[in-house]
Amino acid sequence: MTISQHCQSLLITGVDTGVGKTMITRALWSYAHRYRSQERWGIFKPMQSGTAVEIGDGDYYCQTLPLEQTASEVCPLSFTAPLAPPIAAELEQRTIDLVPVWQTYRQLQERFDYLLVEGIGGLGSPMTWEWTVADLAAAWKLPIVLVATVRLGAIAQVVANVALARQYKLDIRGVILNCVNPCSDTDIAQWTPPEFLSRFTQVPVLGVLPCGQHSNEELAERVAEWPLELLWR
Repeated sequence: MTISQHCQSLLITGVDTGVGKTMITRALWSYAHRYRSQERWGIFKPMQSGTAVEIGDGDYYCQTLPLEQTASEVCPLSFTAPLAPPIAAELEQRTIDLVPVWQTYRQLQERFDYLLVEGIGGLGSPMTWEWTVADLAAAWKLPIVLVATVRLGAIAQVVANVALARQYKLDIRGVILNCVNPCSDTDIAQWTPPEFLSRFTQVPVLGVLPCGQHSNEELAERVAEWPLELLWR
């Protein structure tokens, strides 16, 4: 497998399941659209599950962002049950073939200067019966940013995912904290203290996204305050 050299990709992966990394992906793309409009930015999610209970990420991104992509180009593989992809695929009597997923990724690499790749769950989440998200990141040589929900127990999950990333020799560019539920400065300081996380894991915490229904413009302004030069080098 060869990758286009002109396109830079970044894997956005969560340390737990939930909507956190989807909002961060939208925020990073919104920032790029506003402040780096001379560059071409795309979004890619290899696969998704749970479309029977909520809107698929491909449709979500196409509805909330002015993408130059179709929903199937954003996410080429979907399953209806809200389960891990190999289990959801088995319920539909389907097998997961990563070749078309790779082909879509390669095509997007040729079209865009930067590609935000949203993972499925955390690094240890299974994509097939053999591959986890970490396996895919290693095979595709994707640098990663970890998205952690601000809540009790998040520190242990960040530490575990950083350890797994280092086991796979992945390039960890940073951690982003996301308040999926309303949280105060005290909550952040006690549940996910940024300075402690950075010192303990030796991975920089790039920023905190507060809870709320943010517009794309608000997301762009918030992200512009973060040291994003650490993500692209």
